[in-house]
Amino acid sequence: MKKKIAFHTLGCKLNYSETSTIRKMFPESDFEVVDFKDEADYYVINSCSVTQLAEKKTKTAAKQAKKRNADSKVSVIGCFSQLSPEKLSELEYVDMVLGNDDKYNIVEYIQNPNSDRATEVYVADIGKIKRFIPSFSSGDRTRSFLKVQDGCDHFCTYCSIPMARGRSRSVSVAKTIEVAKQVAQEGAKEIILTGVNIGDFGKGSTENFYDLLVELEKVDGIERIRISSVEPELLTDEIIELVAKSDVFLPHFHLPMQSGCDKILKDMKRFYDTELYAGRVAKIKELLPNACIAADIIIGFPTETQQDFNDTMAFVEKLELSYIHTFTYSQRKNTFALKINEQVPNLEKKRRSQQLHILSEKKKDVFYKQSIGSKHKVLFENSNTDGIISGWTDNYIKVYAKYDEKLVNSIVDVVLDKEYEDGFWLG
Repeated sequence: MKKKIAFHTLGCKLNYSETSTIRKMFPESDFEVVDFKDEADYYVINSCSVTQLAEKKTKTAAKQAKKRNADSKVSVIGCFSQLSPEKLSELEYVDMVLGNDDKYNIVEYIQNPNSDRATEVYVADIGKIKRFIPSFSSGDRTRSFLKVQDGCDHFCTYCSIPMARGRSRSVSVAKTIEVAKQVAQEGAKEIILTGVNIGDFGKGSTENFYDLLVELEKVDGIERIRISSVEPELLTDEIIELVAKSDVFLPHFHLPMQSGCDKILKDMKRFYDTELYAGRVAKIKELLPNACIAADIIIGFPTETQQDFNDTMAFVEKLELSYIHTFTYSQRKNTFALKINEQVPNLEKKRRSQQLHILSEKKKDVFYKQSIGSKHKVLFENSNTDGIISGWTDNYIKVYAKYDEKLVNSIVDVVLDKEYEDGFWLG
């Protein structure tokens, strides 16, 4: 009789691609994949540890899984497991803890349990990990997250990802293209490139991220590619120009900013300043006026004064950004910022976050208003919510329509002229 197994993913797009790959490792002859909300024999939670809230969500998911079936085996894998295995192993509702390299051996561990240990913990030294496991998300999605890179060598003072993911690594362009072709064979029309620091692709070899993009554009069957998040100093003019000339790469960029104040960027040990960042935004808008440009900003870094925050607000105000992902600074284990004595009070962090959120909504509204009357190609996803289907334009604007099965995984020319909820309506 087949054992039932359920998966739950928290965090970034990279995690989603890896969960999909791990799910496919379980032989169909022995396991039946069920929804995480259902009763199962095994629950696998791919965790996130970028903030304290992410860790809390991981523990909540594990606890809920155990409640659904007290006899089930609950495994927590990924970043939280890598950074804090001792925290997880102490939880009575967690049976197995697997780090970011050991998670790929989960089938073996589940099929051959060590009965002598209450909670099995397998966490390798992240500094010694060199292997790269190609991954991509699959299923009924019309878009697929393609992992092209893992790890990071930047060691920004607020970030624990290098300790969770290890050093920057990737495989060759040729091997990455082989995986992209598999995505095409599964029928996905859009690829979103993902990794920890994808602009670092090819580091240590003679190849680079631009070389990968040139070859990805040639893959038959993939009609759209989103580059996703690239560090400003790694997004070269050459890459922007390639996107501008391409019928495959989409006019959508995610540029992590983290702060609009040079003093704070220096304290964070970022690899750029506001002048470079503004130059990247200007170059994109020069060649792709309708491009969507999103930014990440961290609010409440320990050394951020009111004036520093004001500088960030003023910098963001003058940039042609489409929207902003706002993150409140969260102390992370083993980071340099943890040693800084000053701390921004939580209430002040909340106030600043609210201000930036208001500015983000203002930016998004301007971007949408500028799009009214423009024509775009929309890829509709396999979703049906109360008789409504949705999809995304090339420049990442949400479009809704009355559900029609023929629209699923199809690319349709749309004129954006009817605003609806957080996007536009087709028809």
